[in-house]
Amino acid sequence: MKDVEMCTCTFCSRPQKAVKKLIASPNGDAFICDDCIKICGDIIKEENNKVKKFKDLVLPSPKEIKAILDNYVIGQEQAKKVLSVAVFNHYKRINHNYHNKLNSNKKSKEEIQNILELEKSNVLMIGPTGSGKTLLVKTLAKILDVPFACADATTLTEAGYVGEDVENVLLKLIQNAEYDIEKAQRGIIYIDEIDKLARKSENRSLTRDVGGEGVQQALLKIIESTIASVPPQGGRKHPHQEMLQIDTTNILFICGGAFVGLDDIIHKRVSSSAIGFNANIKNSKEKAKVDYARDVQPDDLIKFGLIPEFVGRLPIITGLDDLDEKALQRILVEPKNSLIKQYKQMFKIDGFEIEFDDSAIEYVSKKAMDLKTGARGIRTIMETRMLELMFDLPDPNVYQKIVITRDFIENGSEPILIKKEEKAEAV
Repeated sequence: MKDVEMCTCTFCSRPQKAVKKLIASPNGDAFICDDCIKICGDIIKEENNKVKKFKDLVLPSPKEIKAILDNYVIGQEQAKKVLSVAVFNHYKRINHNYHNKLNSNKKSKEEIQNILELEKSNVLMIGPTGSGKTLLVKTLAKILDVPFACADATTLTEAGYVGEDVENVLLKLIQNAEYDIEKAQRGIIYIDEIDKLARKSENRSLTRDVGGEGVQQALLKIIESTIASVPPQGGRKHPHQEMLQIDTTNILFICGGAFVGLDDIIHKRVSSSAIGFNANIKNSKEKAKVDYARDVQPDDLIKFGLIPEFVGRLPIITGLDDLDEKALQRILVEPKNSLIKQYKQMFKIDGFEIEFDDSAIEYVSKKAMDLKTGARGIRTIMETRMLELMFDLPDPNVYQKIVITRDFIENGSEPILIKKEEKAEAV
């Protein structure tokens, strides 16, 4: 056995005098210092925490997920059901595959070959602007406590052209997971405005479509499953840049878009041309409402401009309805984070109670319908009308309550102010 005083740590090469403790192996051929032991312990602890973090992913049932969504999103019952089942099955699949992999060491080769691997199903949401697509996905990520990233498809281009690489979508997810790659690999990515990537026609163009079909091609492997190389600071990739490696196998991709004109393609397919005196020819205004989850076929999306390979990677399709006036009224008042509740909280900070009468709420929802921007129209109207009041607040020492009326919203007249002595007057 070697003289311990002359030996060095096998791992860090520091001599006995430079460390507190140097421990020899049973045969005396190798040594390890106390600092290296601590580093090894930290590595094992970190790996154990990762396994524990994965096991602690508790899944609510689809009914429980939908019940929570009901607190934040008004209407869209079918879309909420579809998304609740989709995310439940996705994370159930991850748990199943993880436990199969964990137990594979205890199984024979024949048993390993017979293990059934569950594959993921990405989601396509079709609905008008302001119908709640982004809100639904954000709320789902919050319910499951997983990293979430929202990307805009219109900024993406093929590699080598001005714009963003598709890998930057993954970078947003990694950043939201605080650069914990393991955590990011179980996140959700929502790609909005996916319909803007459609080809201009079904036939291939002679010129390169770098912001349309080219992006669809670039997204194929990422959406399915691949080990992607992501620039840690964003921007374009170059040969000398160190990359982050992320496996997209367990990342759920949800794509959304308005798909304006898709209903015309569906109606054209399902309507049969009739000839003769008894032909039943329907006026175009009498078109039946399209149920995208039931009526849309892959060929419709291909005719719209999506490439077949991309359509095949989005097997779950759901549609969101246009919001009517009653739905907009409920959106103003009922959700946990409704705009009325937000205004009440803001004015409460300044020492006021604020109340919106029913006629004001009805008028806001009616005007929002005219804007045709869905729930976003509500915020546009409210922010415009409340600007002057928030700029020139009354004296909180004199007044305790502000009542917002239809006249205030419609004509810009003064709100009703109630003094602390509970006497109402118009100012």
